[in-house]
Amino acid sequence: MNLRILPPDSFLEARVTLPLSKSMSNRALIINALTPGAAPLTELAVCNDTAAMLQALTSQDSDSINVGAAGTTMRFLTAYFAAKEGCDLLLDGSERMRQRPIGVLVDALRALGAEIDYAGEEGFPPLRIRGHRLKGGELSLDATVSSQYISALLMIAPLMSEGLKLTLEGETVSRPYILMTLKMMEDAGVESDYFNDVVTIKPQTYRPYNFKIEGDWSAAAAWYEIEAISSGAVTIDNLTQDSCQGDRKLADIFAKLGVHTEWEGENGGTDLVPAPDQDARLRVDFSETPDLALYAIVTCAMLGIPFHFTGLSTLAIKETDRVSAITTELAKVGILLQPEGKDILAWEGQRCPFTTLPRFDTYEDHRMAMCLAPIAIFIPGIIINDMEVVAKSYPTFWTELHNAGFILLDGDAPLPG
Repeated sequence: MNLRILPPDSFLEARVTLPLSKSMSNRALIINALTPGAAPLTELAVCNDTAAMLQALTSQDSDSINVGAAGTTMRFLTAYFAAKEGCDLLLDGSERMRQRPIGVLVDALRALGAEIDYAGEEGFPPLRIRGHRLKGGELSLDATVSSQYISALLMIAPLMSEGLKLTLEGETVSRPYILMTLKMMEDAGVESDYFNDVVTIKPQTYRPYNFKIEGDWSAAAAWYEIEAISSGAVTIDNLTQDSCQGDRKLADIFAKLGVHTEWEGENGGTDLVPAPDQDARLRVDFSETPDLALYAIVTCAMLGIPFHFTGLSTLAIKETDRVSAITTELAKVGILLQPEGKDILAWEGQRCPFTTLPRFDTYEDHRMAMCLAPIAIFIPGIIINDMEVVAKSYPTFWTELHNAGFILLDGDAPLPG
């Protein structure tokens, strides 16, 4: 379904409860599945990605599992099933998933003793996996590609007969997600050593642990964007200030875009309030927080703030090539972005006229839909194609937007009035 969006007809006020973190939920599910005698987890993110993980873990006696478009699920399960004794299955996904590379992880697992074959194109899903206890040992891994490969290996490392000594080569992307993985493993009784780009984990046994999943800082990014470009009043009920999520840096980035975070606001939640200080130009390295980049790009474009963003190389292997996609979509509203290779995106304020009310494509990518929707504050009546994509991480996003006063209409109906 396509959705037409008009902004609130009065001062924007919103009180939001974020979905629980899918990053924490999926790690908790893998660790729990590796833990002898663990009870099922109850409080988890309610979204397509976590549902795909739950379905796969409860269907692991099947000879074929399809995770759809859930990239984290594909990567974590590749390692999990490779280390599961007696497992013999085909792990597959959507058409887009079959275009997302997984060779770095497969090569690493093979080096540690795994039996994995490609059932289609070399280097991409689907995968034929025959699981058994892995030997482990010493391994070097390209850390510039995806931290999810690293987390996948770390979570199964305690089960390896020799443990794992993992040397990370190159500049590690999304390092906070690795720290999140190690912290959650520690909560479940597994010790590790992470020093000078080397992670060492000895053979150990997980112990049952009742994980408390935080509100999703990545999902909060849409509301920081809305606050920045509306100067309204947004309260978020379930943000954790001292969070293990790397996207906690969202508050620091948007402080430069005129959003002040009051952790104990007057309404009992976390208040986002307009601040007079706003950088004239924004420079940010997103290598540790790539999921925040789209929201900052759109915010700067709407506020007319030139920017120079680096650390974007991993965006090419997300649900879509996000740098290419956001460049294409913002051109529909006259914003002319300047990609520089795979890692850099810049904007010096270049614009051109546009005469057509934009209809934004979402590329089967939840974050494209959520970062583009707030443009309705500046351009009432924009259309978001395939609104359902938000179900991947934030199924209640449109309900929350409606509750904040936005008017949501059938995108294929005429503009009212």
